[in-house]
Amino acid sequence: MDLQGLLDSTLAGLGYELVDLERSAKGGLLRVFIDKPGGIMVEDCALVSNHLSRLFTVEKVAYDRLEVSSPGLDRPLRMEKDFARFAGQKAKLKLRVPLEGQRNFVGVLRGAEAGKLSLEVEGRLLKLDLGNVDKARLMPAL
Repeated sequence: MDLQGLLDSTLAGLGYELVDLERSAKGGLLRVFIDKPGGIMVEDCALVSNHLSRLFTVEKVAYDRLEVSSPGLDRPLRMEKDFARFAGQKAKLKLRVPLEGQRNFVGVLRGAEAGKLSLEVEGRLLKLDLGNVDKARLMPAL
């Protein structure tokens, strides 16, 4: 079974977005990170947790413990739509293959389209292939 696909469709139907999914090595712990415009409240996590518990029983998804939470202020960015949605915000990226001898970048997101990410670093606009992004996270404003 495609757990990611099941969660994507279920959460979308509830008005949430699946940000990340983590499963412990032995499969006992299942962590689901959700988001929605306006942010996540404790009540959202409780609602989704209750819904997923029932869904996992019906779908026979094996787990011992389920945790549902917000992605936090340093939200991971994975999809092209994430980079577009958070345009104008500061982010930290790590590339798989170095660009001009550098793999780590901190800059302001300027959008994403057609598989390319625009990142402004020290006044210079970089166009990065989304496929080359290993990790990306928002940087919380202090």
